[in-house]
Amino acid sequence: MHPPSQGPLWRVYLVFLVPMVLSNVLQGLSGTLNGIFIGQMLGTHALAAVSGMFPIVFFFISLVIGLGAGASVLIGQAWGAREPHKVKAIAGASLTLGALIGLVAAALGAVFARPAMQALGTPPDVLEAAVSYARVMLLIMPLLLVFILFTQLLRGVSDTVSPLLALLLSTLLGLALTPALIKGWLGLPALGIQSAAYAGLVSYAAALGFLVWRLGRQRHVLAFDRELLAALRLDRAILAKVMRIGLPTGLQMVVISLSELVILALVNSHGSQATASYGAVTQVVNYVQFPALSIAITASILAAQSIGAGRVERLGAILRTGLWLNLALTGSLVLLGYLLSHHLLGLFLTQPEVRLQAEHLLHIMLWSMLLFGFQAVVGGIMRASGVVLVPMAISIFCIIGVELPAAWLLDRQFGLQGIWIAFPVAYLAMLVLQTAYYRGVWRHRRIERLV
Repeated sequence: MHPPSQGPLWRVYLVFLVPMVLSNVLQGLSGTLNGIFIGQMLGTHALAAVSGMFPIVFFFISLVIGLGAGASVLIGQAWGAREPHKVKAIAGASLTLGALIGLVAAALGAVFARPAMQALGTPPDVLEAAVSYARVMLLIMPLLLVFILFTQLLRGVSDTVSPLLALLLSTLLGLALTPALIKGWLGLPALGIQSAAYAGLVSYAAALGFLVWRLGRQRHVLAFDRELLAALRLDRAILAKVMRIGLPTGLQMVVISLSELVILALVNSHGSQATASYGAVTQVVNYVQFPALSIAITASILAAQSIGAGRVERLGAILRTGLWLNLALTGSLVLLGYLLSHHLLGLFLTQPEVRLQAEHLLHIMLWSMLLFGFQAVVGGIMRASGVVLVPMAISIFCIIGVELPAAWLLDRQFGLQGIWIAFPVAYLAMLVLQTAYYRGVWRHRRIERLV
């Protein structure tokens, strides 16, 4: 199960990337299919209600992604050093904290769903539907967050196939259950807009059960054996190391999610049609982001394992290969997005004027996914060595100091389209500053193991 170290680096990347990209596509497909079902079967207003929930869900997911980023770096280094007992200890502590975050999200959702939706400026004509969806969606957060975290930990030990198979099961269940629950087929209750959330509850529970069974059958290092079960506790020493990397990464993700709340509030001020356009554009952009994010994750994993194995000389080649792959893979999807934008957005939006509006907004910012990918790869390499504070500060500055002011000013100047212009402006600033720090400071540091 150790990563291949022989042969061209691009081939090593692809061993990781192919299952990981497919996993990300399946994860996105679940949300996309729900968007299609809701938009086509319940209408634009229902899609607007669901779209308004996205930033809140992303807020909690971002916390766990940060936790997983810190844990996967430590697990990657321990795995590269061939120390499986450390892998289990790190995984157990991280999963326990992830479950607690999910329980907090569920409790907050039961109490504060309505005030949160109102604070976001959710249009009055979709408020009740948005609140009912939000409450159920937050109740399933414990399952969702543990599942997301577990897949990150598995990738730290070079296993990208198990998450792929689990996500395939989850997506297929969601594909079957969501429309059945919307319309009450096969004797099931007709749950309307809440259908996607309840389908998620069943599908994530099944996916987690499958992972437990598969890893146990394989005698996997992260199987739930006695040693891993004993490690399911809040180990302060381990979590301190995890959070040293994960907390800045999580804070960065939280700032991104909070900025999305601001962006959504600006979009909501243009009415429910603009909110529906936002949801549809977000769906398409997510698929273009998948290779970029997967390449950055792979770069971080390979770099962490190389550091753990004492092969620091590979880091430069890992970075260069990641940048070229981003240009090839993300660039290809950007081109496809422009060519097929009318048809892709038509999957979510049935009103012609809303679809044309969304197409124009997508065209403004889609190309900047290349810039996003480049800076993510550079940041992933630095994160693998435990250097996160300055890259995080750069990202937060570009979001708070560049993206949000640009969105507000350009919205006043150009209307709705001005909000989307702010994204490429921010991504360009991130790339310039991250590259400057990498070349001017990070390359001259001494790289050492963290575990």
